[in-house]
Amino acid sequence: MPKLRNRLLSFASAAAAIVLAAHGAFADDLIVKRFGSGNSSDTVGIADAGEDVELAGPQALTSDANGDLLLLDQLNQRIVRFDPKRPAEDPNILEMPASVQPNDLIVRKDEIMVWDNGIHTLKETGDPVSTRGVGGSTIRLEEISSRDVDDVFATSAFAQMGSQPPGNPADLLDQNTRAVAIKQGRKLSRQYVASRGQGSVIADITPDKGENSVLIEVRTMDSDETVAHIHLRVRDKLGAVEFLEIDNNNRFYILGENIPNNASGAGTFVARYALNGDLEGVYELPLENTPITRRFVTVSGDGDVYFLRTQRTGVEVVGVGFRPLRNAKFIDVRPRIQDARTAPSSDFKAIAAVRPSNRQQVIETAFAFEGVQWLVTPQNYGADPDTSCSGFNRIRRPWYLQGKMGQQVRGVPYCWGCHGSLANFQALMQRGVKAGNVCTKNEPRNDVAGVDCSAFVSASWGLSVHYTTAAIPAIAKPVSDPWELRPGDALNKPGSHVMLFLRFTPDRRAEVMESSTGGCNGKVCRNIYPLASLLARGYQPVRFKALIDDNMLVAQSAYASDKPEKSDISAAPARNARRRVHR
Repeated sequence: MPKLRNRLLSFASAAAAIVLAAHGAFADDLIVKRFGSGNSSDTVGIADAGEDVELAGPQALTSDANGDLLLLDQLNQRIVRFDPKRPAEDPNILEMPASVQPNDLIVRKDEIMVWDNGIHTLKETGDPVSTRGVGGSTIRLEEISSRDVDDVFATSAFAQMGSQPPGNPADLLDQNTRAVAIKQGRKLSRQYVASRGQGSVIADITPDKGENSVLIEVRTMDSDETVAHIHLRVRDKLGAVEFLEIDNNNRFYILGENIPNNASGAGTFVARYALNGDLEGVYELPLENTPITRRFVTVSGDGDVYFLRTQRTGVEVVGVGFRPLRNAKFIDVRPRIQDARTAPSSDFKAIAAVRPSNRQQVIETAFAFEGVQWLVTPQNYGADPDTSCSGFNRIRRPWYLQGKMGQQVRGVPYCWGCHGSLANFQALMQRGVKAGNVCTKNEPRNDVAGVDCSAFVSASWGLSVHYTTAAIPAIAKPVSDPWELRPGDALNKPGSHVMLFLRFTPDRRAEVMESSTGGCNGKVCRNIYPLASLLARGYQPVRFKALIDDNMLVAQSAYASDKPEKSDISAAPARNARRRVHR
């Protein structure tokens, strides 16, 4: 297969700025390899989308020193490795240790590292396992001891896509949260990259005047020699800026976000620079109408940019087209027009039953769901094999509970269609009710407890009624400027998923709390995401009206006790039907 950079789309003239607008032409993307849905050697695990849950599939794509691509097949607990230059060949399968349940992946030299609330280094055992299908080999991986906690290159590489320890809860629970620090501009940040072209380098990112440009100084780690000065400037405001790679031809690749004061115009791109710091062009990342994946882009040693795109019927590894650009004063990357079907319903009217609350109480409630510790009894765990669902929705038990019978765990489990207070959940666990349900295709079950994404946000907002993602626009006001998000606001994708906003990190990412199957391994957890990647995927910043002093009619049921209902758990379907508010 010819190198991707030899398949460039020519651009007739060098303009003052590159405008990748909805009405313009786009650089050609190539589908390098496609995987169907399944668990054979040439398929990957995909859990179909349902109401209030996004499509789930592979969570990360990365490249190794040999030019192979590695795909983290989360649902099948494995890594799929293949040569993008020989896509017809069968891939190799690397089986994950049972003790590791990651949602991010990087490869550095011959080390395979994954993120599971921390860095785990894996190696191939060489022991063959039974293969599923024909073709490439299947090898077990085992975890080895490492010093990743002190490895700034590993931690910096994972932090590129937000895989990093969340902020200090004490800071987040303080009313003077850093969510407002976005108005004070960004501070100098330092990133460490084990590059292919220049070895270990340090990238210092210094803000220029204004909020739309930075200076990136790249120095070698060993000799402290400056190898490049790069000026990155966008039309509006810069979100995340990540130094990704120096390829074998000494070209520099930087991921950037252009985020205007209008959430619908955010765009994500990879900019390529020559050794002298000149901008050569951009790769626009096709994020629109794709579910959340942690590591959605990677750069090979040859300078090819690959994107991970998940669909209902399969996964595509896309070679992203390059658009050359010379003498541009700034980069203006705009997303394609969103599918109108993703727009929220505007004709839904409902009365929200709320407990009087403020932002402090919202954040404290969210942290209580995330931080609760409880003992997993055999009754909570359920019987094995856990095969009550069909297809790749067959696993009922959330992944973070696998193998944890008799152990203390942290966080309320994801449970599709479930809702209720934290006190209610704790009482049900003590009664021996099963914990969690990640089946999102069949009807909600009546023998489980936990919260799904919208139930978690509803509870954090103080709602005694479960408002689904499709109903949230009726009780929440759009925040037109995403930079105006405040603690306790939300990022909502109607019909799909919702996250509670906590703050902006110092490097302008969005730190959120969510109840998620993939990103949280089936529980309530904190995550950090590049903001533009959420906006481009259809997430809309919203503010609960009760938190902006809008007039709200408060129903008497809003002040009901948090004590669990006395009715038997078998009555749950009726309660769900009565209290789950849809479009």
